[in-house]
Amino acid sequence: MPVEKVALVTAAGRGMGAAIARELADSGYRVALLSPSERSLELAREIGGLGIQGSVAEEADLERLVSSALDKYGRIDAVVNNTGHPPKGDLIDITDESWRVGLDLLLLNVARIMRLVTPPMLKQGGGAIVNISSITAVAPELSMPVSSVLRAALGAWTRLYAERYAKNNIRMNSVLPGFIDSYPSDPSWIAKVPAGRFGTTKEIATAVRFLLSEDAGFITGQNIRVDGGFVRAV
Repeated sequence: MPVEKVALVTAAGRGMGAAIARELADSGYRVALLSPSERSLELAREIGGLGIQGSVAEEADLERLVSSALDKYGRIDAVVNNTGHPPKGDLIDITDESWRVGLDLLLLNVARIMRLVTPPMLKQGGGAIVNISSITAVAPELSMPVSSVLRAALGAWTRLYAERYAKNNIRMNSVLPGFIDSYPSDPSWIAKVPAGRFGTTKEIATAVRFLLSEDAGFITGQNIRVDGGFVRAV
């Protein structure tokens, strides 16, 4: 009898996180969702999952998410580390506190949840993780310095984790969305995208589903752009 797979999705209340949660539920995963608002609770009820209200920047909330999923489902096969947007500002005007907020939100959130889920994944013989990052990780923007710097660091962390646990059948990749339709639309941005449009949250969700699947079993440690050709690099 096939094992029913379980996925955790953070920042799942709206936008890309909610689209990913729906995509995975539609694909047969049991899902456990986290978001700061009650939207994750509402979505969980709608799609038959588990909802937890909390923040990826709070270790105790991540612990509740993982322990609740293990108590309810007995296993964790997939994790989607999605998050909100960090502080912005002029490069040298950004305060230490804003950098610390970004560190908690974009990098330490992943390190903390992986400390929690790696042991059960090792015990069950494998797992897959996708971090939702941004094209700023490889194409830094002065208008988004905290995002650019710390998401680049997340790319390095992704590579290191993937190398460390590849032999244990645990894979980790990062998806780097470009301009997506959950953001405010701006014609000047669309003009910069070779595809001539914003991407959709559905397109991000299907990319994540693929990377979590056995069809992507030989893909790990990668930072994969989903950006309509925006980043002009080989």
